[in-house]
Amino acid sequence: MTLLPPNSTEDRLYVLRTRWERYVAEGRFEQFIEFTVAVNTLAEFFNRLRLPGLVRLCEGLENAALAKLGDISTHPLKQQDIVALQRQMDTLLGSVASSRLIPAERRTDEPSTGTPDIDWIKPRSVWMISAPEKRGMADALKRQLQFFGFRIFEIDWGGQHLPEDKPLAVLFIPAHASAEPAEFDCIATIRMSCPASQLFYLGVQAAIEPIVALMRAGIDVTIPAEDQASMVLNCILDLVQTHEQEQYRVLVVEDSRVAVALIQRTLAEHDIDTEAISDPGKLLDALESYRPDLVLMDMYMPRFNGVEATRVLRQMAAYNSLPIVYLSGESDVGMQVEALRLGGDQFLIKPFNPVLLAAVVKTRIERFRETRRSTRLDGLTGLLNHTAAKSRLQAMVGKTEPHGALTVAMIDIDHFKSINDTYGHPVGDQVIRGLAWLLKGRLRSIDLIGRYGGEEFIIALPEVNLQQARSVIERIREDFSALPHAHPGGALYATFSAGVACYPMVDTAAGLTEAADGALLQAKRLGRNRVESAR
Repeated sequence: MTLLPPNSTEDRLYVLRTRWERYVAEGRFEQFIEFTVAVNTLAEFFNRLRLPGLVRLCEGLENAALAKLGDISTHPLKQQDIVALQRQMDTLLGSVASSRLIPAERRTDEPSTGTPDIDWIKPRSVWMISAPEKRGMADALKRQLQFFGFRIFEIDWGGQHLPEDKPLAVLFIPAHASAEPAEFDCIATIRMSCPASQLFYLGVQAAIEPIVALMRAGIDVTIPAEDQASMVLNCILDLVQTHEQEQYRVLVVEDSRVAVALIQRTLAEHDIDTEAISDPGKLLDALESYRPDLVLMDMYMPRFNGVEATRVLRQMAAYNSLPIVYLSGESDVGMQVEALRLGGDQFLIKPFNPVLLAAVVKTRIERFRETRRSTRLDGLTGLLNHTAAKSRLQAMVGKTEPHGALTVAMIDIDHFKSINDTYGHPVGDQVIRGLAWLLKGRLRSIDLIGRYGGEEFIIALPEVNLQQARSVIERIREDFSALPHAHPGGALYATFSAGVACYPMVDTAAGLTEAADGALLQAKRLGRNRVESAR
């Protein structure tokens, strides 16, 4: 039977409750493992939604459960251990209920499968607690956040009279880098009141001790003084941008049907797709057709072993960085070290702990995907970098019909050098990010948006003619000129110039870029803060 992962918060809570109740009633070791896996899955779900207080509670429950995991001889647990875990369960479920309205509990034995994964509606409110000395910066941040549609509530440091509307984030803007006792009390009060909110502390000193103290009090993110104005909006916008993540894929190379069934069942609990082959001779064909993010490789199989298969893959450019995790009953440390030296990434001993297996698989895949993304995306803006943007534009031109439409624009922030010279590079970076956010917010998912270099951007709009593109870019230009960019002394405003060119008037990617760049230069010559078309 293929296991269907829970799709919503309600489903995950239902699974957690029922598994715990079954363990309490029957006390079997495998039931406790399933309960622990459900806690781990819920923690990851809340982490993906960036609900740090709930993540903390899940992790506390998970750590307590793992401490009692033991083996089959230690179960059922003693009554005092069950009571302690039940107390943590009640705290977690109560905090979830206070953070969001949970629908009525299910009456069926199975969780639903038709509910979309994103069922947690993010609030758009932000609480701001600032010292009088920081009023100028606080006001600039407030205007900036309001520009992007956030509701701002200003609160005093005592944490009294908190709004009923739970916030997406809380910003603490103190007068000095070192927190006072009263500030810690305020942080703790708000942390308890808002378990699902993200708490930011601006202007912290760059030292481990004060940051750890703030984290213990309930702060999620500390921002150094020199970066506070430029990082806040970036962090908060990131909270509301929930991107649907492509499902993880794992290729299992294992000749034991029992082991395959257990691996697939474990990974399905975490919404990880799997494909299994028993013959390592079919490995290359499976990699080509399935395109996995990771390979789980048995060490000992017919014809040749896992280390030999790994050595073959490491000689191929397409697979030389693909994560490979060995599964084996081999307990000889020397053999394990040799296997890792010859190309493996990690070694798990059979019988494996299902919680550890899932954690290893997800961590390795996340790092693998992040490495791949970093080669294509610009680190500051998250847009396509120069090389990836050029490649994407070539592909778009190749797919455009002879009589179709494709418009390319080159955009450049005006007087950017003077912004850097006057306000510093962190503020200059914020201006670049501000334009990136506007472009992502105003354009479609099918459009190309790239950072071409420095303060220059490239966009390509398929099925859009020159006049339509100019109208869209003009609106973005007007919005950008009204966007406040906060800095320690207040706020500044910037503008951009743009040049556009269209297909089929120019029929190559390089020609479109060159024509749009020429129009951009003309916009600069004519006084900047304008959009010009290629002639």
